[in-house]
Amino acid sequence: MAFDNPLARLLEHPAIWRGRSSAPQATITSGFLTLDAALPGGGWPQLGLVEILTPQFGIGELRLLVPALAQLTQRSAPRWITWVAPPFEPYAPALAARGLALERQLVVRTQTVLWAMEQALGCGACDVTLAWTRRAPARSLRRLQLAAERGRTLGVLFRALCNAREASPAMLRLAVEPLREGVRVTLLKSRGGARGSFDILWASH
Repeated sequence: MAFDNPLARLLEHPAIWRGRSSAPQATITSGFLTLDAALPGGGWPQLGLVEILTPQFGIGELRLLVPALAQLTQRSAPRWITWVAPPFEPYAPALAARGLALERQLVVRTQTVLWAMEQALGCGACDVTLAWTRRAPARSLRRLQLAAERGRTLGVLFRALCNAREASPAMLRLAVEPLREGVRVTLLKSRGGARGSFDILWASH
């Protein structure tokens, strides 16, 4: 008769990081083979905090998430995709053309971005919460990570690239910089994933 091992169960928790390895976690494909190959588990995590750092908003960073967002809204029981303080108005026809169910999109316009993101992450009603802010204190980032775990939600925080050297409790941090026909992605922090930079060209997708 096999005995249950409490330590083994503990190590399976997605928040546990074990050096170069990490506990198994649910993921969803990004839709980009190169990106999936670099991400732990072969895709975007389905819960936890991810930071995407860019020199400016609107360079193509959101395009890396759109295939996964579309998949989530097409599930049998989708939750909300919440957009907190997007710097540009989400263009409904373009989102629909890429497969996102518009009736599952919720846009929140607020000056208290981090507070609103924390509420959306922790409420349990969202599959993904996206938010944009230039800076975020370490304490706020920790609260976001905990809220994402509590609500079993993926939180994606877009911030300025100048924050790349700051410590962060996020499970995954990426720098995204523009190329002429794509973006260069650098994995700054990846629990159990690869490190380094690679290019993604839009023409190949």
